[in-house]
Amino acid sequence: MSRALQPDEELVELDAEAVRTWCARAFDALGREREEIDAINVYPVADGDTGTNLYLTAEAAHRAVEAVFAASGPDTAETVRAMAHGALLGARGNSGTILSQLLRGMATVLADGCDGDHLARALAEAARAARQAVARPVEGTILTVASAAAGACAAGGPLVRVARDAYEGAATALTATSGQLDVLERAGVVDAGGRGLVAVLGALLETVTGRAPDHAAPVPLPPAAPREKCAGEDGPAYEVIYLLEADDAAVALLRSRLDALGESLVVVGGDGLWNVHVHVDDAGAAVEAGVEAGRPHRIRITHFASDATPAPGRGTARGAGSGVGAGDRRGTDGAHTHRYGTGDGYAHACGTGDDAARGERIPRAVVAVVPGEGLAGLCAEAGATTVRTRPGEPPAEDELVEAVRRAHAREVVLLPNDTDLRETAAAAAERVRAEGVRVALIPTRAAVQGIAALAVHEPDRRFDEDVVAMTAAAGATRYAELAVAEHRSFTSAGVCQAGDVLGLIEGDVAVIGKDLTETARTVLDRMLSAGGELVTLVVADDTPPGLAADLEQHVRRGYLAVDTTTYHAGAEAPPLLIGVE
Repeated sequence: MSRALQPDEELVELDAEAVRTWCARAFDALGREREEIDAINVYPVADGDTGTNLYLTAEAAHRAVEAVFAASGPDTAETVRAMAHGALLGARGNSGTILSQLLRGMATVLADGCDGDHLARALAEAARAARQAVARPVEGTILTVASAAAGACAAGGPLVRVARDAYEGAATALTATSGQLDVLERAGVVDAGGRGLVAVLGALLETVTGRAPDHAAPVPLPPAAPREKCAGEDGPAYEVIYLLEADDAAVALLRSRLDALGESLVVVGGDGLWNVHVHVDDAGAAVEAGVEAGRPHRIRITHFASDATPAPGRGTARGAGSGVGAGDRRGTDGAHTHRYGTGDGYAHACGTGDDAARGERIPRAVVAVVPGEGLAGLCAEAGATTVRTRPGEPPAEDELVEAVRRAHAREVVLLPNDTDLRETAAAAAERVRAEGVRVALIPTRAAVQGIAALAVHEPDRRFDEDVVAMTAAAGATRYAELAVAEHRSFTSAGVCQAGDVLGLIEGDVAVIGKDLTETARTVLDRMLSAGGELVTLVVADDTPPGLAADLEQHVRRGYLAVDTTTYHAGAEAPPLLIGVE
């Protein structure tokens, strides 16, 4: 990913590759310390998720940086802006939202220069911007640690000295936070958000020196007795977060309105796109305020009292089931869940555990028809039984029946992923029902709808609820496909010639073009004109190299609040499948 520094080699400037390395190391550091940070999270709400929220925010930043490198050879300004923008889109919780603003503040300065003096000014601007984003700043928090880091390196100097001074200043300030807030002192811990920021600055120091910091952030001992009730536990009942497209004037009014509604208000961003975080008792009023200010996206509402799931690494991630890796997916509760790979519990529930080996039927399985070995592997990795389809060779009824039998489950969700397969799938489902298997056929019309359905699949919930959620996810996904015309023909978009690129939206030819990339951009623009939050791209082996990266960059430039995720279908798949949720 990036070159390693040679022994005794130190950076004098943060170039694009160094920023990329810093972002990756920060992501790794927060992953390592996530559980410990979660464990000391007592302020502003003792809900044990600060480490997880910082980790997920850093993950979003890391993905954004890797995306710009995949698309082109970015300079430092492009890389730091991608890092900040990714964090803004993926910010989670109070501390994650503040971290995104810290990165945004740094990006405004580092875009103009990347030596030690610029880093010192960047840290100062980050601390200022973060405080300005918080409606009622409190000392003894991540804000205090950020200010201390900026103050410790204010004199500037060589890059390494500035990075070291900032880290050491932050670590010292972190230790002092336990005496600045009564709730921290009673619990015997330091501030969780501040601890995360020290990890991020430690990753920066390691990047410029090639060596990990000499001393790690202090690890607090667990309290000897049960903690007293923490401040915040008697506070508002809901956390509300959303992205917002609005102008500066509307956001200023929104700040005032939300400040009167609740507490822990943080509004970060700028240039028309904002991330809003607030704790309130009236979640509906907070959302309505956003609607009046502009266009809210990705509305996430969490009820503190009922949000007691353990953090990742100790259990299941909040809001996330065990499903296919499908980017940032919207669940039925309005939350986005990020799903990559599977856990042992999911494998057991879906037929890859010991029950299947003993011949006992497992509780539930998913059977999906997919083009290409890449998508088949993705779905199989998530526990689904797959049926491959090849161009001009749709699976027969007997193949679908055999696949359901092979899944060996009492309950089966069948995803045909093709309009033309609906009757065949229905007939297969009827045959298997006669054998005592409960089968639900979700009429998915494209592979991207199947991916969306599988992403929200929860094997542990009631069958009917699971089917409803999967059906809703599939139905919320508009789909398109690019194909090459084999001969002259009349279409709904006009006459095409052999070799023309056809853009089919929802099964109808909507665009006729000569170039695959240009046609794909036109199709994407038409689909996103009706709105969308997530674009899924599925490319085949014979798709021109760089197409997916070009389309990802097109979306980033033209649609600020839209994420993009790409999958490789492998051979024997259409050149490009597109899904918009």
